[in-house]
Amino acid sequence: MAKQLFILRGVPDDEAEGLCAVLTEQQVDYYETPAGSWGISMPAIWVKDEAQFDLAKQLLDEYQRQYQTRVQAEYQALKQQGQQRSMVGLFKERPLRYVSYLLFIVVLIYISVSPFIKLG
Repeated sequence: MAKQLFILRGVPDDEAEGLCAVLTEQQVDYYETPAGSWGISMPAIWVKDEAQFDLAKQLLDEYQRQYQTRVQAEYQALKQQGQQRSMVGLFKERPLRYVSYLLFIVVLIYISVSPFIKLG
C-alpha cells in the first residue's frame, strides 16, 4: 500500500523537482498527486512500496538539509550584494499599486465600520 512521503502544498517547484530527481536516481518507486484544477486536492509525493519508505524518508531528510543550506547561502549572497528585495524596494518599484491597495483597505474598513458608528 502506498505511503505519503511529502506534502507539496506551498513547496517551491525546484524543491519538488529536485526531490523527485533524487528518488528516481535511487530507484524509489513513487508517484505524485496534483492539487487538481481548483487546488482542493492534496498535492503530495507517495511511495508505492512500504518497504522503500524508510529509504525514501532518509533521502528526503538529506535532500531537505542540502536544499536549506543552498537556499540560505543564496539568500545571504543576495543580501551581501544588496540585491535582496525588501518591502521598501517593492514599494519604490510600484508605488501606485501599494497606494491603491491601501486606499482599497481604508474604504473597505470604512464600509464595514460605518453602520456601527452611525448607530452609536
